[in-house]
Amino acid sequence: MSTKKSEHTEDQAAAGAEGRNLPLFYKNPVPLDASRHGSLSLKKNFGLNFTKGINAVPINLIEMPQICHTYPIAFSPDATATPVAILGLRDNENLYLNADNQWMADAYIPAYIRRYPFIFSEMPGSDQLTLCIDLDDTTTEDNGEQKFFDGEKPSALSQNALEFCKSYHSAAKQTMEFGKALHDADLLVTRQAEISTPQGRKINFSGFRIIDEKKLADMPDATFLEWRQRGYLPFIYAHLFSGAQWQRLTRLLGDRVKASAN
Repeated sequence: MSTKKSEHTEDQAAAGAEGRNLPLFYKNPVPLDASRHGSLSLKKNFGLNFTKGINAVPINLIEMPQICHTYPIAFSPDATATPVAILGLRDNENLYLNADNQWMADAYIPAYIRRYPFIFSEMPGSDQLTLCIDLDDTTTEDNGEQKFFDGEKPSALSQNALEFCKSYHSAAKQTMEFGKALHDADLLVTRQAEISTPQGRKINFSGFRIIDEKKLADMPDATFLEWRQRGYLPFIYAHLFSGAQWQRLTRLLGDRVKASAN
């Protein structure tokens, strides 16, 4: 299942040469093909356990106004300045996933997570992006109810996944441009935080960047007006507003520490 390629994104490393770095969560993404996967199905309610050991996940620009109400938003330390939702304050811990592998009630789940186990891949020698599935016993099964193909044709499930990935791919391109603009304007500063839980435990959290509000205020008028025309301002403010969610994370960590001590 394919669609026309637009511009490179990190997703396009999903399938291809052995040993290539894979995006977060993905272990064995393969192109969906009717001749090979005619009986293959998506497991029902395979859950969100795959997010258990992560404390940050990439997000897209258009999600930031929703993300900022639940998660702190930070940016990766490299030149891509990828925006991420912070899910935990300790390594290998997602504070929004409970012991039953259920996400926090009423909390928006980032699209990167909801897209899994589907992803786009650029195939060598082709100008198309191909829909792939992360082939794993935890997500797929033979002859289940949610088949990827109806005979030779993609099922409704696969068609919906294709459309979701197309939308995600388009949003990811805009997000890359936004991150590059922030990085090139030198608005991002590295921060570290010492979090104190209600039990008195101190946690050091580092390796993230945020927008420096003074640098933003000192931005040249011409650049500010250009960014307003590009529609960047609501997303910048969403990032700034998301800073209030660090307190939520501290409370969640305190609850987790207390529960583990009982």
